[in-house]
Amino acid sequence: MGASALPLTGRATPLGRFDRITKRDVFQLRAYNDTDIYFLRGSVTKQLERVVIRFAGDSGDGMQLTGDRFTAEAASFGNDIATLPNFPAEIRAPQGTLPGVSSFQLHFANFDIVTPGDTPDVLVAMNPAALKVNLKDMPKGAVIIVDTHDFTARNLKRIGWQTSPLDDGSLANYVVHELDLTSLAQGAVEGFGLSRKDASRTKNMFALGLLSWMYSRPTEGTEKFLAEKFAKKPDIRDANIAAYRAGYAFGETTEAFAVQTTVDPAPMPEGRYRQISGNLATAYGLMTGAQKAGLDLFLGSYPITPASDILHELSKRKDVGVMTFQAEDEIAGVAAALGASFAGALGVTTTSGPGMALKSETISLGIMTELPLVVVDVQRAGPSTGMPTKTEQADLLQVLHGRHGEAPLPVIAAQSASDCFTTAVEACRIAVKYRTPVIMLSDGYLANGAEPWRIPDLDEIPPIDPGFATEANGPDGKFLPYVRDEETLARPWAIPGTPGLEHRVGGIEKDARTGNVSYDPDNHETMVRTRQAKIDGIVRDIPDLTVDDPSGRARILVLGWGSTYGPITATARRIRKGGRNIATAHLRHLNPLPANVGDVLRAYDRVIVPEMNLGQLAMVLRAKYLVDVESYSRVRGLPLSISELEEDFITAIDAMEDHR
Repeated sequence: MGASALPLTGRATPLGRFDRITKRDVFQLRAYNDTDIYFLRGSVTKQLERVVIRFAGDSGDGMQLTGDRFTAEAASFGNDIATLPNFPAEIRAPQGTLPGVSSFQLHFANFDIVTPGDTPDVLVAMNPAALKVNLKDMPKGAVIIVDTHDFTARNLKRIGWQTSPLDDGSLANYVVHELDLTSLAQGAVEGFGLSRKDASRTKNMFALGLLSWMYSRPTEGTEKFLAEKFAKKPDIRDANIAAYRAGYAFGETTEAFAVQTTVDPAPMPEGRYRQISGNLATAYGLMTGAQKAGLDLFLGSYPITPASDILHELSKRKDVGVMTFQAEDEIAGVAAALGASFAGALGVTTTSGPGMALKSETISLGIMTELPLVVVDVQRAGPSTGMPTKTEQADLLQVLHGRHGEAPLPVIAAQSASDCFTTAVEACRIAVKYRTPVIMLSDGYLANGAEPWRIPDLDEIPPIDPGFATEANGPDGKFLPYVRDEETLARPWAIPGTPGLEHRVGGIEKDARTGNVSYDPDNHETMVRTRQAKIDGIVRDIPDLTVDDPSGRARILVLGWGSTYGPITATARRIRKGGRNIATAHLRHLNPLPANVGDVLRAYDRVIVPEMNLGQLAMVLRAKYLVDVESYSRVRGLPLSISELEEDFITAIDAMEDHR
């Protein structure tokens, strides 16, 4: 396209062809396609709607910090964001090895997004192992920025490469920038007196500066962050800031990166926003739930990946009445939490799949004593230790049925990082109102991922009435601890030490009124059925399942739960944009299920349930509603792939249309 065919404004330099534009040309033009091109400050700038970037390197290369800082700047700029941290289970895996690769993927856009993206547009690979692990995810034409410093014969052989992909033509389908980022960073900090090893550690900040220039990110926030993070180490502080600035200047001055990209802020409802991860949102939700109930929050917990950040955050919040107890094991953590609930606090425990197995006996005790208890299960890949830093949804059957005896309890699941806040508040409300343990499901994808969160007005969140017993409720001034509320079937919650309300608790079956130990067969059946009826009755507080079916003509319903919300929603948008019809729905309450679930399932010719397990919810729905629900399973330790979902769902839709 010749320059004469384009409308120019500002000071224009006569040009021959578009591909001969250099940074010396300063003017603005609008190309006749979907991309706006600008020449500002001596550089070419193009406008995009969305970008997916992945930073990858050794677990000691600071990729999580680098990605988090880029995310923070994108969020402060006003983009919608979604992230996917991915790191080894080992604290420091062997350097330069494939299992030791750590990565951080960020999707930022000028519109509402719901996933961190399938495939990166840009990969920053800090060593050969990072390139090899992530190359399979890169689409043709993607940009790959490679730190060439460690591309030695020894390092290549360690990961099974006999030749360097930088030389053998295997990267011909990509836009590759070969840069010795390590040496560039070392040169940038040469005057700060650092050892060669410490100097090389600033390469992640050099890379961050380069990407900040490439995508027009603000720099003030990162410089302030570095100044505060390394305030007690002035040399390290100044060196990291210098490397960051040098990377930015490198992008601005080198001809290799002649085009700068901008992604405008995303329109969002008015309000105050902040970046939040699922674990942080869960911690805030638990604090809010306790505050709305007027209760102290007690967390009894044992550190476990990927739930530990909830413990870390709540341990800092003594200022709002939070007490944390880091127990010696999972059993002690949940037992302490249940004891706190008996004493009149809101008891909470956090864990992942292995811890859920250990906590099951005490959770059953909570069901028998009918006390509020919130159990947060941040799921990870199993069984046993499995893959501790990878995500999965395979605890569903365990939390629904993994207890001895008839031991029903409510189960709810968060659908996004920010939704962890709302789900945690809901878990607190149900636990207090119905005097029952509640299990809240999250997973590693939600726990570590981040997105914008509109800070709620706490005054708009309804209060939670703990309804403590204050006086006797039986004849002759006696207190009957198992005489129930007629609507909720919840028993009275009497704080120990309240005069006249002394009562017995424990794991042996209770008399249906007095709470005394009872081995009577009829009484046991009454109590078993009453406890089940109490949980079943929670359905009155659960909204009906809503279906997103814009055309009203869809024949296939895709039903999800938990973190499959993002991939399912993104896939449905693509399919509808292509002219096909598809319906989606998403479950938050998994026990009890919303009252209209059976009617919704029967309203569609096919129902497909995508899960990161081997079809656990699909099995539950088939058994409960006798509907031929189809399972769509992926168990790879990663979120569901949008491109795979799209291809498979289109095949299913077209097959139904052909059959008709």
